[in-house]
Amino acid sequence: MSAVPPVEPVRAGSVGAWDHECDVLVIGFGCAGAAAAYEAAAAGARVTVLERAGGPGGSSALSGGEIYLGGGTALQKACGFDDTPGDMFAYLVAALGPHADTEKIRLYCDGSVEHFRWLCERGLTFNEGLFDAPSWVPPTADGLMWLGENAWPYNTVARPAPRGHRPATESFGGWLLMEKLVAAAREAGAADHADTLATNLVVGEGGRVAGVLARRYGERAAYRAHRAVVLTTGGFVDSEEMLALHAPVLLGHGKVSDGLDDGGGIRMAAALGAATRRMSAVQIALTALPALAVRGLLVNGLGQRFVNEDVYPGVFSAAAVLHQPGPYWVVVDEEGYEDVPRRDLWGVRPAFAAETLAELEESLGVPVGALETTVGVYNRHAERGEDPYFHKDRRWLRPLRPPFAAVDPRLGFGAGGRRDTGVAGFTLGGLHTTPDGAVLDQSGRPIPGLYAAGRATSGLHGDGYVSGTSLGDGTFFGRRAGRAAARSAG
Repeated sequence: MSAVPPVEPVRAGSVGAWDHECDVLVIGFGCAGAAAAYEAAAAGARVTVLERAGGPGGSSALSGGEIYLGGGTALQKACGFDDTPGDMFAYLVAALGPHADTEKIRLYCDGSVEHFRWLCERGLTFNEGLFDAPSWVPPTADGLMWLGENAWPYNTVARPAPRGHRPATESFGGWLLMEKLVAAAREAGAADHADTLATNLVVGEGGRVAGVLARRYGERAAYRAHRAVVLTTGGFVDSEEMLALHAPVLLGHGKVSDGLDDGGGIRMAAALGAATRRMSAVQIALTALPALAVRGLLVNGLGQRFVNEDVYPGVFSAAAVLHQPGPYWVVVDEEGYEDVPRRDLWGVRPAFAAETLAELEESLGVPVGALETTVGVYNRHAERGEDPYFHKDRRWLRPLRPPFAAVDPRLGFGAGGRRDTGVAGFTLGGLHTTPDGAVLDQSGRPIPGLYAAGRATSGLHGDGYVSGTSLGDGTFFGRRAGRAAARSAG
């Protein structure tokens, strides 16, 4: 018997009295919900936002805060970089593919400069500075960072430019993004109800979505939406049942979420006949420190190298977890370890150290001679400033010399890390929507009165991922969904 509560739609005629009424009802107060609420309210609609947690923010507030923007933003220009929507498009199609949504990517790239201005107008600021090294989340307050654009093979398909735009704070900045977006939505007139879990869509005449039923402190509440409902409820990484059905690669691994990404919005819409898309697509993060990996080698459980370590770390994570035998190790020498600035080490310490590669092989349990062969080939080419197998940038090429060490991603970040799988992630698939957020049914027709944005939808992504494309996708297409919902005829 399933432990998942039923989500079948409810007929409006059976609701009786409505407890609350508005024009546009937004479900979820993360980045997509805040953007949708702001735009709908700014368009003159009466807006109510429901949030199941005790306050707004969601997974967006816990994120690194990077927003993927480009095409020639003021920040890029201030840091000395020229960029075009065409270069941004070419990179994103390659990085988010295969099977990325090129229509949405084109719209996103063409509108990126305007979207950057919109974020600034909502109160966000971005410091003029570039963090010029691979990282999951820079420890500095630099406003710009590379997200793999300057690494092979992506530097062969588009002119590289850094496009990770970071709010003006150190390290994780999602909280600041949400602070500004929530304030903007409220100032525009949107009301929000916390501790309120939407459970069922309400359907009126002609199959039009007319509102939702919700639970607040155990009591039922009925919300009427005279124009439209916008679902911005996040993905489904916190639902073991949905992962088993659609994205089993994440089963047993860590969750990148606020703990409430259980797919409820996706399931409510699917129960009404909504189509889903790319439900197996996931973001994967291996707890390997980019600052160390780039100065050494990332190897699989056979002691073999399989990727250029200067790529966006999500790329080496997916390459490892999806295609290589584990466990995975970051092999560095003493010079490489000592070269990492203390602030960039995140408390990571080697699991093993040895004077020779043969000793390190024995400690790691890899085949005899495997590391000696891998490091030997790498060193021979590195001495000539080459990496013919994987094309790591010359900036990071240097022969590795004894003593050697190996870092175990399963120990996580920070001193005294708890051993786990060393892998965490979230889902990228979701509801099939138009660029304006209209949710499509199984026949490809819009479901009247129903819109969606953010991780509840299948947005820009195919099978690839780059940091900042969730916050970017959510805010950009959340805005479009909010405007379309405000125009929707009830």
